[in-house]
Amino acid sequence: MKQITQHNRTGEVKVEEVPLPALKQGHLLVQTRFSVISAGTEKSSISQRKSSLIHKARVHPELVLKVLAQVRQYGLLATYRRAKARLETAAPLGYSASGTVIAVGGGVTDLKPGDRVACAGGGYASHGEYMLIPENLCAKVPRAVELDEAAYATLGAIALQGVRQAHPTLGEIVVVIGLGLVGQLTLQLLKANGCSVIGIDLDPKAVKLAKQCGADAALQRTADDVKNVVRSLTKGVGADAVMITAATPSNDPVELAGELCRDKGRVVLVGDVGLHLPRAPYYLKELDVRLSRSYGPGRYDSAYEEQGQDYPIGYVRWTEHRNLQEFLRLLATRAVDVKKLTTHRYMVEAAPSAYALITGGKTKKREHYIGILLDYGDHGTEQAEALAQTIEVSPAGGTSVPIATRVGFLGAGNFAQGFLLPQIQRAGNASLVGVCTANGLNATNVARNFGFQFAATDRKEILEQESINTVFIATRHNLHAAYAVEALKAGKHVFIEKPLALNAEELKAVQKAYKSVISAKGASPPHQPQKVWRGCASGADNRQSIIVMVGFNRRFAPHAQHVKRFFEKALEPYTIQYRVNAGFVPHTHWTRDPVEGGGRILGEVCHFVDLMQYLTDSTPLRIYAESLSSGGDGSAEDDSVVVTLKFRNGSVGTITYLANGDPSLPKERLEISSTGRSAVIDNFQRLSLYQQGKKREFKLSSVDKGHRDEVRAFLQAIQNGDPSPIPFESLVATTVATFRILESLQTGVPVAL
Repeated sequence: MKQITQHNRTGEVKVEEVPLPALKQGHLLVQTRFSVISAGTEKSSISQRKSSLIHKARVHPELVLKVLAQVRQYGLLATYRRAKARLETAAPLGYSASGTVIAVGGGVTDLKPGDRVACAGGGYASHGEYMLIPENLCAKVPRAVELDEAAYATLGAIALQGVRQAHPTLGEIVVVIGLGLVGQLTLQLLKANGCSVIGIDLDPKAVKLAKQCGADAALQRTADDVKNVVRSLTKGVGADAVMITAATPSNDPVELAGELCRDKGRVVLVGDVGLHLPRAPYYLKELDVRLSRSYGPGRYDSAYEEQGQDYPIGYVRWTEHRNLQEFLRLLATRAVDVKKLTTHRYMVEAAPSAYALITGGKTKKREHYIGILLDYGDHGTEQAEALAQTIEVSPAGGTSVPIATRVGFLGAGNFAQGFLLPQIQRAGNASLVGVCTANGLNATNVARNFGFQFAATDRKEILEQESINTVFIATRHNLHAAYAVEALKAGKHVFIEKPLALNAEELKAVQKAYKSVISAKGASPPHQPQKVWRGCASGADNRQSIIVMVGFNRRFAPHAQHVKRFFEKALEPYTIQYRVNAGFVPHTHWTRDPVEGGGRILGEVCHFVDLMQYLTDSTPLRIYAESLSSGGDGSAEDDSVVVTLKFRNGSVGTITYLANGDPSLPKERLEISSTGRSAVIDNFQRLSLYQQGKKREFKLSSVDKGHRDEVRAFLQAIQNGDPSPIPFESLVATTVATFRILESLQTGVPVAL
């Protein structure tokens, strides 16, 4: 399908082919009929992407701090590679569209195929021939409303939410500063609400249009005596409310609003403007300043938007979904007219020309624009079935070296692109064949950047592809076990980015699939002693047809390998103290969602359990865990946790997992002692070894947590026919241990394994 994208580094806008989105629970597949370019927002986005890195840093200093934090955690080189990879991708544009429902996912109740809908949301209602939209971001279009009108619904919802924040009452006088698309919609909504409206803008054509849209007065900021006119129209009192719908870095709209407002009036910020409030007018008039958050309550709440959890109408009357519905109703009653706002129409293929219009481009004369519609043509709904969920990105056989390991990826987010795919490329002993993600543009970006032959949105394209014999699973956590089972049944080697499973049932399914495929291949899991390859389980004399690996990378880190050799002749159990300054993660983050992410114990603490198992050559016998809020009350708060593990060989380990530490403290510190020796690993960059009163230190140039050697060990094992670098039983033991940590947190007592 065609989708309009912009390159993150060059800023180039183009129309490219991407796979059709994959339908999923709670979502609808919509064939787009029209979409609207939000000139102010999208022009700002385009300009930002075209700007230099220095300019971006000045505008968004918080991103600089984020990059510096990543440098401290992952090292300069790894952070640079991740940033560079992101810059070489294309981003979607658009967030307001209309079309026809083609298919609905499970759980969708109010809409069905054939329904005409208005769609909202950045990353959802993008400018493309098809959209995958959560149910709460879709609203059914009334019969009296045409689809080119319905395409404005998201912008209308933004204006409507701004009006709601102003709390206008019948007869009040409201000033609207900024008469772009949202400003024109705002003044129409205020008129429908029984208000007198004064519009203000720099552009004389926008001022003229405001009068046509019903403004009681419309003023040009630089040509008219705005302050005296407003004073006159309000009989010297001032406006009851001022709504700022402009988009400018200037502070002038905020300063002007303070001067135009009456005593104890309201100022509502809808547009992106300077926010340096002048104290005198705002203080002396005791003005009420309010910000309007996009389309309304529910925006930026993944539980509402992604998972479909509505807010009770008795407590939240106007959500973003209900705002969409109300704006469509106003269109149907002709209380709002968007047709007079449409100044330009382009077919989707000509989208670059539309963006050249708003950015200046190569046009000699600057045209006036307000509403810019993109038309996708009326092709009928039968076309969707014929569209491919796979596109070829680069031809097969691009390498001159015959490679037996042929890789397919399921999921390819930031982690996969930063730590897995670059290592596969550098290893040089695997061919990247296909990548599948739910988002077609993301799949295409990854395929192009890393040299995959094809991009897909249907996992069957990976699992049923005979040329692929190895599958990397890097999706969100709730899909790991199910996809691993499918890959094993397809007879493929499997690398699962941790965790392996989120509950006992999922783990049993993986175990069953693994045993079944091993038995079918005539092999058996290794049980005899194994030799060590860089400290990892290996054994050429015990060849295995299918390898299952989980991304427990820390055991492959150079310093972990060194420590393993240092304690090779230890004669007694170990004591291990592992402090992890994990940092705060919002409860709204997907990793903390009990369904999708499983929480921080299952998603990250598994790393530290695995490393302890590796260093002690043993598995946990008993586990006791406490968090700041645990204590037998049935809760399992896993944000800041202390876990004590008693191993079968007598070793004892403590994991102190902190979410309340200072972020400047390095993330990880590991101390190990046994048989008169001690070792300290500081954040996998510095290693200190203590023996017979002497200290030796080893320091790496950057943080190395073993991602490179982990991937190489996995690929080499496949190439050589060796067992998995981590025995399957060890993967299971680590996973079960994380289940028991949660159980101990819930019960408040030690739990035996």
